[in-house]
Order: sequence, then C-alpha cells, then structure tokens
Amino acid sequence: MAITWTLRPEDVAGIRFGFSPLWELVASIRTLQDPARQSIHLPWIKAVRPRLPELDMAEVFALVPAEGYIADFLTPPPDTPLPDFAQELERVRHTPPETAAAETVKLADVDPPVIARFRADPAAGVRRVTAALQAYWDACFAEYWPRVYGLLERDVLRRSRQLAAGGARELFASLDPGVVWTGEQLLIDRPWCLIDGLHGDGLVLVPSAFYWPSVAVMSAPYQSALIYPVRGVGTLWEDGPPPAPGALAALIGKSRAQILLALAEPATTSALARRMALTPGAVSQHLGVLSEGGLAVGLRVGKQVVYRRTSTGDALAVGSGGSGRRRG
Repeated sequence: MAITWTLRPEDVAGIRFGFSPLWELVASIRTLQDPARQSIHLPWIKAVRPRLPELDMAEVFALVPAEGYIADFLTPPPDTPLPDFAQELERVRHTPPETAAAETVKLADVDPPVIARFRADPAAGVRRVTAALQAYWDACFAEYWPRVYGLLERDVLRRSRQLAAGGARELFASLDPGVVWTGEQLLIDRPWCLIDGLHGDGLVLVPSAFYWPSVAVMSAPYQSALIYPVRGVGTLWEDGPPPAPGALAALIGKSRAQILLALAEPATTSALARRMALTPGAVSQHLGVLSEGGLAVGLRVGKQVVYRRTSTGDALAVGSGGSGRRRG
C-alpha cells in the first residue's frame, strides 16, 4: 500500500522546488557504505574512499545506515531555493536534543554502543555529528559539489517550466514511476514508511543525485517534502564540456559551440562557467554573441538569468551532429 497524500488547492499552489547540499552529503554517506547500490557513482567513490580513515564517521554511519531509516534531523528540507551548506549545517546544529534523541529510536540494526552514547547526551551528540559532517564535507564533497549543483540546478529549471506549462499532472507524471498523481491525491510507492500526510504547508520537491534512483518523503514536524531522482545523473561524472563537432566549432568557435551544445538543458552563466572551466565573464561574452545571433535566449527566473537554445540554435546543434533538442 502506497503513501497517500491529499493535496488541497493551497498545497498545489504552494509547490516549490529546492535542492540541498546537506541532503546530497548525507545520501552520499549511504552510497559509500554500499557502493553496489549506486555503481553510477563509482568514479567519486574510488576518489574519496581512501580519505575516510582520517575521519571519525562511526556516529554518522550509525545515524545514516546503509539501508532503512535515516535520522531526519540530519536532512531538514531546504527552506530556500538558493542552497548553502553552512546555513543548512547550522540548522542541524540547532536541532533540539530531545528531537534528535527521539529520532534515534527509529533506527534499527545499528551499532548499539554508538547510539547509546548519542542518547546519553544528545546535545553533545548533535555537536559531534555536526563537526563530523563538516569534516566529511571538506575532505570528500566540497570539491565535487559544483558538479552536483549544476545537475540539480538544470533539473529544477526544467521541472519549474514543466509545472508552469503543464500543471501538477504533467509534473508528477515525469518525476518517477513510483509517484502517481490522481488529481487530488499523490500516491508514493514507499509502503514501508509510516508517515503523515501534508499539513497545509505546501510541498517541496527535491531532486537528488546521490539518493537516485529511489524516492524519499518527509513530513511533520518538518516541511513536507518529496525527494525524487534527478534526471541526467548518468552525465554527472563525465569530464569537461560536451565535445564540439568540427564544423560547428569552425563556424562559431570552439567555446561557443560547446556552450551551444551544453544549452540542450537550460543553465545559468555560473553553471556553464563551472562546466566549461571558463570565467563567468568569458561565458557571458559568448552568450551575448549567441543571443545576438538568435541561437540562444536568456530568461529571468527570480534573481537569475537562465539561458536556453532557440529553435534556430536547436537546428544548428542537431544539424552539426551535436546533442539533440531540448528535453522536458
């Protein structure tokens, strides 16, 4: 039997997207404990596993076991569309000790002495775990976050357009086969989870690369959230920008050709700069030329400008043998 959430009109109107560096960090801890579960992340696993012996992760591993329940206080749903790891970790640091202790009761088949130590003084336990997460971020995740950020950002931009154009039905139909929208109820294939429905606080949709390919849910006392597998995760560990076909590069220049191909998915200047290993200023100049030539267009989304290919840009990219038309 699936989880059933009834969405009132105000809940549907309150749907928003967010992505969380803290959620990805915590999910990656599970990936490290069971690499076979997510072999798609093997390039990252091989790079960071040798660094683990220098870290004290025993308590974190107990709170984030290889399967089953993860202590919810470690993954508060994002409260802003602009993710910041330091701010998210501060929220964990201010977890009420009684909340943290109560959530450890839900953990099963974990190291009893480690959990017993945490419950004996949960305030100190929260401080230790917060420090361990910071050390793990610094040693194993911070340098890879821009790459993950870019993938999640593209997904949120795509889904936001989908929600605006096709409504909740089209959006939920594309998230995951385990998520079904009836028009009034959201059915989520997580039958082993005992979790309440929405509480009038709307719904946050959170794409995840390291929890992929599964879905997860959170609800009261936290903001109601549905974590879904990000699209395009297979490209996450590809190195560098897409290769530019020779004819296209000769026509508009190699960097501009690479940017045009990368715009198969909408992206901001900063995301393109990270992917292309160029300065934001250089990317901005190239985007200006592509826009003046009718190959790309910028659209303001909140405080950011998101660029996408025009139909002319699509035709040029496809005709050159590059990546196909925009998806989603």
